[in-house]
Amino acid sequence: METVKGLLKLKNNLYKVSLTSGKSFRVSEDVLVRRRLLKGTELSEEEIAEIQKQTQLDHGYQQALNYLSYQLRSEKEIHDYLVKKEIELPSRLEIIERLKSLNLVDDLVFSESYIRTQARLSDKGPRVLKDKLRQKGIKADIIEQALEQFPSDEQEEVAKIAAQKALKKYQRHSFVEQQQKIKQLLMTKGFSPDVISLAIQDLEMEKDPESEVEKLAVLGDKLWRKNQRHDLSKRKQKVTQSLYQKGFNFDDIRAFLSEKEMEDE
Repeated sequence: METVKGLLKLKNNLYKVSLTSGKSFRVSEDVLVRRRLLKGTELSEEEIAEIQKQTQLDHGYQQALNYLSYQLRSEKEIHDYLVKKEIELPSRLEIIERLKSLNLVDDLVFSESYIRTQARLSDKGPRVLKDKLRQKGIKADIIEQALEQFPSDEQEEVAKIAAQKALKKYQRHSFVEQQQKIKQLLMTKGFSPDVISLAIQDLEMEKDPESEVEKLAVLGDKLWRKNQRHDLSKRKQKVTQSLYQKGFNFDDIRAFLSEKEMEDE
């Protein structure tokens, strides 16, 4: 038998129970009251083990409720949080089952809420949202069901807004490169090829020959200076290659280089 020597209040409604043998263990306030643990109380090894188990469950459950008070969580998030709080596996599983029975943890409800929020507040497409939910431990069938909250017409609207922002960012690029970069950006954000095509169509982008020549001249001047260490033939080759890769018209490039040659003469 062990005898309680003293009690010391800790953080988070926990107490340290010191025994006359020099051993100690933690106990939650609720378990302390239920068990009437006072100085001089005698405890068997079995009773101490049971108190520790009850404390794990009680303390872990309160920690989980606190974690849930800020926002919805997936089952995996709750599990990982309890691991950090040093709650042992049997207690973690029991706590999660209790939360599920009270509908406080439901991966479908969590996923649907997550999709609705992200569709409203972010510029991410369904593929990225799928990846995020997978990282949160959500099963594939639940993810597909939750994605019904983000229909194709809403995806197109989000993609269109992202494309409009990208167009402003890439306005100094050639018409061809603008399209390429916008497509690449939308793919990175997780939109499908069909949605990307519709979003770009909605931009009603038109190639302006005068604007293209102006953009070419700005970039071409930089490239001409950058390659001045090369002989004329190599210099023209490098500038031509760079401008062509940037999506500029070959005839416009040739006309620009003719002007640069005349300037240098």
